[in-house]
Amino acid sequence: MGARGSIVATVLVAALCAATVSATRAFDETKYPDWRGQWTAPSAYRFGPNPSWDPTKPQGLAQEAPLTAQYQAIHDASLADQAAGGAGLDLDHLCMAPGMPRMMNVYGTMEILVMPDTTYMLMSAFNDTRRIFTDGRDWPGDIEPSYPGYSIGKWIDTDHDGRFDVLEVETRGFRGLRTLDSTAIPLHEDNQTIVKERMFSDAADRNILYDEITLIDHAFTHPWTVTKTYRRKPEARPQWGESRCTDNNPHTRIGHEDYMLSPDGLLMPAKKDQAAPDLRYFNKARK
Repeated sequence: MGARGSIVATVLVAALCAATVSATRAFDETKYPDWRGQWTAPSAYRFGPNPSWDPTKPQGLAQEAPLTAQYQAIHDASLADQAAGGAGLDLDHLCMAPGMPRMMNVYGTMEILVMPDTTYMLMSAFNDTRRIFTDGRDWPGDIEPSYPGYSIGKWIDTDHDGRFDVLEVETRGFRGLRTLDSTAIPLHEDNQTIVKERMFSDAADRNILYDEITLIDHAFTHPWTVTKTYRRKPEARPQWGESRCTDNNPHTRIGHEDYMLSPDGLLMPAKKDQAAPDLRYFNKARK
């Protein structure tokens, strides 16, 4: 029995090795675009210190988001609160994950890993990760909601030269409050957003990558399409930083109000005439 078991084990190991080699050979990376390296989104910052959702327009009302009357009122109220010193609907100062599609603003750097069945997008900001499944799967019957959502992609050879040049992606299955930029252009609270993307390299400069993003959302009167532009840094071995949003972050939220910690560690208002939080569970100060 011992000899037979040894023979069976040897056969199994050989079969697994053969399967691994076969799978490796089946993935011919020369058929895929070379998106290795470190990507940034410099054009998104052309109008200020924070990226615009539509990088061709300034933030705020200048974005001309196709919001319904209800969600335009929500956006107006958020902008008014920000003008008064508050945060409005924007929660990134509390280290909330931006989710999709806002993470495609690329607040820091992005790394793209093209693998046989999945394309990964690794963001330095918030250490976010996207998984785009390209193995031909269909939508699962029950998607567990998440901030980045569930992405299914398909590689396309548009010019029929034997090499893929476009990655088409659809993302669904969201959770949480999600907005599009720091002015907090809102998405619908039902989280039924559908995000469609077409990613492709610039024909003349392979260090430029485009992401054409179309949003279908019940907060909009019609689908909204913008194109993001990313540029690859020339360094062969770039430095990869990390984002620790919680380090030395003075912002905090109590109930539905945002407050700050002063340099001496005391709670302070974030905007003028802000009421103090409810401290009923704390002992009253001694006289």
